Amino acid sequence: MERCFGNEPGQEFYADYHDREWGIPVHEDRLLFEMLILEGAQAGLSWATILKRREGYRSAFHGFDPGQVAKMKDSDLEELRHHPGIIRNRLKIYAARKNAEVFLRIQEEFGSFDRYVWSFVGYETKHYSDCRTTSRESDALSKDLKQRGMTFVGSTIMYAYMQAIGMINGHKPFCWRYSLLNKK
Repeated sequence: MERCFGNEPGQEFYADYHDREWGIPVHEDRLLFEMLILEGAQAGLSWATILKRREGYRSAFHGFDPGQVAKMKDSDLEELRHHPGIIRNRLKIYAARKNAEVFLRIQEEFGSFDRYVWSFVGYETKHYSDCRTTSRESDALSKDLKQRGMTFVGSTIMYAYMQAIGMINGHKPFCWRYSLLNKK
């Protein structure tokens, strides 16, 4: 099977992520939070680097429970700077707590983060198979999240996030998943 990524020998974990998760619409708030934190952690790194550390992030950030992450103390976050299973960048670690706090406020305001985030695409997956790295939707989401106080949510990061959670179908026309997700 030809896919967008994960085709090389030794990339089975990457192929599995592509085949089972990437681009499939997500509507569960905990998973939306997980992907938000992981995409922010990826800034400046390869997605494969973060994906290999996903379990480390799950253990470090309470299974991506935003309520628990929002309650983390500075001492908890400082301790994570020595956690071997995550990227130990201080700004990214502290951003997880800050973003969790904003995430919870958004849930309260909209009833769910799902309702909020999917509104940026009119509650329907957008289809872009070109090689763009931003869109007007990712620009708008990024701007709104920044105004609300989130960090590591630039337009390029938000575009990757929107692809990962299925808001944008970024699968290439040669990919076996493209036609499955491109049906209306």
